[in-house]
Amino acid sequence: MKLILFDCDGTLVDSQHVIVAAMGRAFARAELAVPPREAVLGIVGLSLVEAMQRLGEDDPRFPAERLADLYREAFRELRTEPDFSEPMFPGMRGLIDTLSARDDVLLGIATGKSQRGVAAVLGHHGLEGRFVTIQTADDAPSKPHPAMVLQAMAATGTEPVDTVLIGDTSFDMVMARAAGARAIGVSWGYHAPDLLQQSGAEWLVSDADELLRAIDHAWEPVA
Repeated sequence: MKLILFDCDGTLVDSQHVIVAAMGRAFARAELAVPPREAVLGIVGLSLVEAMQRLGEDDPRFPAERLADLYREAFRELRTEPDFSEPMFPGMRGLIDTLSARDDVLLGIATGKSQRGVAAVLGHHGLEGRFVTIQTADDAPSKPHPAMVLQAMAATGTEPVDTVLIGDTSFDMVMARAAGARAIGVSWGYHAPDLLQQSGAEWLVSDADELLRAIDHAWEPVA
């Protein structure tokens, strides 16, 4: 059995607008200068406190914990607003449907989101029950630590050689390779393609059809 792990933000769903908006509210409420959009998107995928520490340039005086709490509060508020949206990227719903119908693979998620956040995304898109293991920032150290991938493999009884992680950030690629898994980078997310390759992506894909081919190629016998 093969295990296919997906990152969430920037890979399955495009949540950049709500992430940037929530970050803006959090920093404003803390009476701090709001970081540039590029800086915010650059830390997507990390757990919240780790992300805030990076935005604070690891200054020990920076209120990372408080900002993480303010961000959670702002995100919950935004989720109740009528224009809230975390759309799936083109082709990804069909890809999940295709993979879910196969009997040779298991699907999982490894994300910096919380379990509550993942549940909201899956519920919104009608994807409950598709993923047999969901590893989040609630359950493991922040990416790029390999714990999420290692825990997913342990939960499903799969080996590194039979596991592939699909993500859009350098954190995903480093995490996958540190766990001994294969790494596929998607170009539609929040880190530049060349950074994904430098961080260990074995394949870089630009759409869902190409991703499906890369997944199958990952387990082709080596000649």
